[in-house]
Formats: sequence, C-alpha cells, structure tokens
Amino acid sequence: MATDPGFCPTRRRAGTRKRNTSVLCFVLLSVCSAAWAGDTPVVRASEYARLHVPRLDRGPKFEDFTGMRPSPYFAEKMLKVEGFKQRGPVDGAPISQRTEVYLGFTDQNLYVVCLCFDAQPAKMRTHMVRRELIDDDDQFGFMVDPFLDRKHAVFFYQNAYGIQQDGIWNDQQPDYSYDMLWRSDAKQNGEGYVAWFEIPFRSLRFPARDLQTWGIFFERDVRRNNEYAFYPRISTNVQGFMSQETEMDGLTQISPGRNMQFIPYLSMRSFRALDDRDPNQAFFTGKHVEPRAGVDAKIVLKDSLVLDATVNPDFAQVESDEPQVTLNQRFEVFFPEKRPFFLENSGYFETPINLVFTRRIADPEYGLRLTGKLGPWALGAFFADDKSAGHSVPAHDPIAGNKAYFSVLRLSHDLGKESSVGFIYTDREQRTAPGSLCDTTDTCGVGFNRIGGFDTKLKFNSQWSLNAQALASSTKFNDGTRGAGPSYHLGLLHQSRHVTYDAKYDDTAPGFQTETGFFRRPDIRQLRQFVLYRFRPEGKHLLTHGPELTALNSWDHSGTRLEWFGQFAYALSFRGQTYLQPYADLGHERLRPIDGFSGLDINRDYAHRHVGVFFGSALFKQLNLRGEARWGTDTNFDPANGPPVLADSSVLSLTATVRPLDRLTIDNTYLLTRLRTQGAGANVFNDHIVRSKWNYQFTRALSLRLIAQYSAVLVNADLPAAQQLTSLQNVKNFNADVLLTYLIHPGTAVYVGYNSNLQNLDPSLGFDPNGNLLRTRNQFINDGRQFFVKVSYLFRF
Repeated sequence: MATDPGFCPTRRRAGTRKRNTSVLCFVLLSVCSAAWAGDTPVVRASEYARLHVPRLDRGPKFEDFTGMRPSPYFAEKMLKVEGFKQRGPVDGAPISQRTEVYLGFTDQNLYVVCLCFDAQPAKMRTHMVRRELIDDDDQFGFMVDPFLDRKHAVFFYQNAYGIQQDGIWNDQQPDYSYDMLWRSDAKQNGEGYVAWFEIPFRSLRFPARDLQTWGIFFERDVRRNNEYAFYPRISTNVQGFMSQETEMDGLTQISPGRNMQFIPYLSMRSFRALDDRDPNQAFFTGKHVEPRAGVDAKIVLKDSLVLDATVNPDFAQVESDEPQVTLNQRFEVFFPEKRPFFLENSGYFETPINLVFTRRIADPEYGLRLTGKLGPWALGAFFADDKSAGHSVPAHDPIAGNKAYFSVLRLSHDLGKESSVGFIYTDREQRTAPGSLCDTTDTCGVGFNRIGGFDTKLKFNSQWSLNAQALASSTKFNDGTRGAGPSYHLGLLHQSRHVTYDAKYDDTAPGFQTETGFFRRPDIRQLRQFVLYRFRPEGKHLLTHGPELTALNSWDHSGTRLEWFGQFAYALSFRGQTYLQPYADLGHERLRPIDGFSGLDINRDYAHRHVGVFFGSALFKQLNLRGEARWGTDTNFDPANGPPVLADSSVLSLTATVRPLDRLTIDNTYLLTRLRTQGAGANVFNDHIVRSKWNYQFTRALSLRLIAQYSAVLVNADLPAAQQLTSLQNVKNFNADVLLTYLIHPGTAVYVGYNSNLQNLDPSLGFDPNGNLLRTRNQFINDGRQFFVKVSYLFRF
C-alpha cells in the first residue's frame, strides 16, 4: 500500500516526542505562500465518471486472462479501467507501466482482474512471504467504501505471487488484523503479471439497498521506481485517500448475507517458567501437559453491525514484539497491540487522546465487541475481563485473585462526508479483598477509573482539518482515595503537495488518569508544532528534499516550565526507496522532587543536545537497509547515588532485511545505547540488543519462522559501591523462538511452536537489597521454555 514517497522519519526522543514545530513555522508558511499558489490542482472524485459495473452470467477464471489479455467473452462483458496516475514520485504523471483493470459481478461475487504489464519484468520486486507481508513488493489492489462515507473502507491487495493482504482502512492507517475470506491468484510472465480477485459479497458489509453505490479506488505499486499509481488520481495536494475516491454503481440485487462464523480451537502446551511475583521467594513452576480450548465467534446483525465474542482466547502464535530500548526511560514505552481479537475494528475506538490501549488487558477469559455503521452513526462497544491484574502479584497482595473489568462505548456521527462528532466512555474496575486497604468492608475496596467526553473532526477543505477532544475522569483507588480532572486536546493539520503543518495543544489536569488507555503524565500543558517544506525536483535520482522544523514547549499548571525542545532536519529522498535525513536538536528538561527521583531536593534543569542522521535504502531488491545514528547528551535517570545526572550519549539503530531467495526473508536488528560520564568519559552502561528473524515460505500456506534475540546491559560492577555510576545490573538474556505455520485461510490453521529463554540468573534465585534477582557474570540458566500445538477451524454459515 502507498506511503508518502518523500517521507523520512523524524526522531522521537525516548518514545515520547511526535512531529511538531515552533512559531517560526508561521513565518515559513508565509514565505511559502507563493509556492502554494503553484501547487498541482486539486483532483476530486467528481472529475471522474462513475464506474458502472456490469452483471456477468458467470465469473471469470484466472485462466481467462493468462495471456495478458481477456478472453473474447470477457473482453466484451467486463468494464475496462485505464488511466492510472502517479501519486509519487511525480504527482499526476501517467503510470510508467501499462495497467488494465477489468470489473464485473455475479449474484455472489465481485470480480477484479488487473493486467500489470512491465517492460522489465526481471526487475519486478516480489517474494513468497507470509500473508500480509507484501509492503516491499510490487503489488496491485483496491479499496472499497460500501457506505460511501469516506471514513470506513476495506482493502484487498496481492503481489505477483498471489500473497494476500487485506484489512480495514479508516483514512488514517490500515488495520491489517481484519481478515476476510476471498479468493485470489497471480502469476508472473514475460510481460508482467496477472492479478485476479474474487470477493464474495458475504465477506463485505453494506447497506440493504436494491441498487448499491460504493466508493472505490485502485492502486498499483512499482517498487523499484518508488512509484505509487492510482485510479482515480490520488493527489498529494489533498488530505487523505478516501476523500478522492470515485464511485462505482450497477451492483443490483446483491446481499451481504446475515452470516455467522465460529472458530473453535484446541491447543496443548508443555512449559516451565520462573515465578518471581513474591520478592521474598522465587521458584519455578510448570506443567508437562496443559490442554486448552476456546472459541471466537462473529455474527452479522442488520447487514452492517458485527458482534464478536471470544471465550478463553489463546494467543500463543502471536508474533513477538519488535525490539525497543526500554532502559533508562523516564516514561512507559509504547508497544503496539498484536493480538487479532483486539486489533480487529480497533479504528472504531480511536480518538485524539489514546483511551483504549488493549495491551492493558493481558490475560482475558472472555471478551465481547459490537462494531458497525448504521446510517450516519458509527458504533463501537467493548467489554472484557483481565485475569493478569490478580495473577501478577503475590498471594498476600490485596488484589490477588481479583479480575479487572474493562468497558468501552464509542459513538460517532457523520457531519457531511468528511467531518464527524463523537462520544466515548471508558471504565476499568477491580475489587480488592474486603477490608484489606481500608477500614470498611463495603465498596471501599472497589477501585475504578471512568472517563467520558466528546470529540470532533472538522474538514474545512481538501487541505485543512481540525480535531478536538474534551474529557473528564473520575478515579477511585482501591484504598478509598479519589482523584478527578479534565483533559483537553486541540489539533490543526494542513497538508498539501509542498507544505505540511501540524500543531497540537494538550491540557491535562493533575487528577486526570486513564487506566484503559496509554498515558504518560498528568498536570501538563503542552504545545507541539511541526512544519516541513518539500521541493520536488522529481529528477533522475533526487525526488524530493526540504527542511523540517519541530518544537515542543510544556508547563505544569503552576506555570513551571517542564520542557522545551527544538529540532531542525533536512530530508532527502532518492529513487530506489533511498532516503537521508540529518538533524540537530536542543532541549531542556526540568525534573522535580515530586517526580519521584531520589536525591533530588529542588527543581533541576537538564540540557540536552543531539546531532544525528536517519538513513535507508532498498536500491537492491535483495537488501533493505534502514537506521539511525545519534550523538549528544541525555539524562542518566538511574545513578547509583544522588539525583539524576547528565551524561554523554550515543545511539545506533540498524535494521537490515535480506532476501537471498524469493522464499526466504531475514530481518536483522541491532540496537545500541551507550551512556558515558561527561568529561572523564567513564562507561555508565552499554545496552545491546541483537535480533534475527528468519522466515522461509514453502508455499502460500506453509511457513517456518525462527527468531533469535540476545540482549545485554553491561555496567562496570567491579567499582566500589561509592564509585558506582548506575544502579542497573549486568543483565544478559538470550531468547529463541521457532514457529511452524500452516494457514489454509484466516481462521483455519495449524501452529506448532517452541520458545526458550536463558538469563544470567544466580541459581539460588535470591534477591539483592533493591529487590532484584541476583545475577552472575557469565553463567546462564533456563528461566522459561514452552512447546505448544494449536489447531483452529473456521465454520461459516
């Protein structure tokens, strides 16, 4: 799927910064006003005639197009679509490779066939990979907006090997977790490749009308040229993709069907794990055989509402998290959700302030979700329990054995085609043992966190939009104390072919808290701004280049400045998916005694500075390299003695995807974070993370994945206690993961996996005075291993 061909990532400090800029942006915007006047004219769907899809007596087979031309019968019957235009690298230019799309439908299915000609077929980039993982490949696909609301669409893509990718698109980001049943095939030949799609109407959701009118656009990507081409034209001079879709009609007397589907599963595992919940006693636990069964269910109501349920879900086959640096971080690091039940339709619950972060639900026993569209109303409702809250603490803890319960209600109403107003309510509740934390035995031991509020998105024109949100929270802690407060968000976004301006203002009261969402700190007022300008020479080698400015200022509600940050970057984008972005930044961070840092008795300012560069290239189809190198100063938050101190820092992040064979993909990652004392240059710590993931795809359905990861935190533990520079331990960890997958289609699969973990733990499993498990220098023990088999089968009615 398309991305901005001129994009280069702007650094996010410690996982907490997003793209912004200072008031200087307004000056730059004024200077660039003349350039705006010369922007490419805005392209609207109304400039294209509707696509009238013909009804077919029978559906075309893949073999009807294998000669890179339709058979005579379908050449006369099916609608032919041509005239693809580039979004990048040259906005509005004709596609470089001839592309023909044929459309038709029967009572049961929609058919789309694309003849993707290529003058240099040997240079096409395509690989036999796992389902969904085709973003680095040449591909063809389309998005369908059945409700014509330009907010909720489904998409279907495939590469030249016929590897499928599908999901939901809400014009902000794709949701790949939403899997549909559809048939496809593709094959390369001496002239390019053929891509054939058969989409059952029962796999879609659409209004119950005799005559359907849907939004649609088609996309073809030619990766070696950084080329993303669309019909109708999808211009970079207009915000969003779905706002530029064309319309498709002619679909008569079709029904999505009120289908039901059930995916029961059976699994068995054998495991051994370390239980270190009790700081006074750690021990190993496990089982030789632990059977488990559960079911996922989906029921379609009134054609457009979907009720999902899960009972005793099992996520043993879920992909492991990509490595991130979590050491010496002041705030919680964000890890994205990967479990399909929580990912599917998650866009219905998104608001400007993150109130639904489902990784808070670590171990559910059951869950219910209702999502869908009724006229101008979008609905999302969610309920789940979580056993982990009561299982992750020692048996004597007041919350031990008690579940937490999560409830979310989200409503949104369309205002015109691209604006909306919405309401959200979230609640997390958990009971403690009666009388354990307070004197009474009634509801004193029931803690809750409840949030309600309104939000809106207003699209002023094709380039300007505003979003806002106002919330109020009420929290009752398990000890009977309470907290409450509001939170506000205001965002303004301008996007055009040359200029992007993004401004966000957040105001969060001291008492505001969300236990269902992702939230880093209360008591803050923060203004974040970002601006970029792109020159687009679109030459033989250099495609785009231009400056980026970022600024952030924050204060608490007493007026104390907490932080300011400014960054200048210059981004260059070349052909061959190659980019380079050097940057420099300055910032000040103020730490306070109330922030909980030991040894800090007054507010103290810490000055940060960095220079660095982002880089990446996929010039060769066998290698995709990307990374970041950075040098400067950062705060050591974990000194051995006294308050936090400034230290010299260096960071290296490298990721290399190697494809020596079409069926073999090797993803390698190396992360290095190093702190040294200023002046003397003594080592504070070195944090190394090395990860290699190998995937061999035997067929579209059968794959074998191997993951090996080694991490090490190295400190100078031989120094006398008074001279220690950090309170961190020497920690070494090795993890290995093997997974064999046979995925016939979404819902019907067999998984066989093994995982093992080694750490440099002392065999005594004793604790140091700080409550950390004792470590050895080089001796490793196995603190966790698991073997599992899981079988699931999709029943559809």
